[in-house]
Amino acid sequence: MVKVSRNFQITIPNNMRKNLSNAVGDYLEVERHEEGLKIRAIKIVDAEQAYFYTKEWQAVEAEADKDIVEGNLLGPFDNAQDAIRTLKTAKL
Repeated sequence: MVKVSRNFQITIPNNMRKNLSNAVGDYLEVERHEEGLKIRAIKIVDAEQAYFYTKEWQAVEAEADKDIVEGNLLGPFDNAQDAIRTLKTAKL
């Protein structure tokens, strides 16, 4: 149980906070339902970085992570010329 304080603020109980990944300054969305209020965490993403969170981009990221784990890599290279030469001759 929580108590509504001045300015209609509430405090999330400590035992519940420990299980959340929220920090001071994070944003929460509050929705009104017939039963009461629903509170959920939301993340604000800069418009220029929004592409990173698309399903398509995350699928490519997951594929790249898998390749790294499996050792499907080229390099490292000592210089750009070696990297370019390898890319031109590699069967990708």
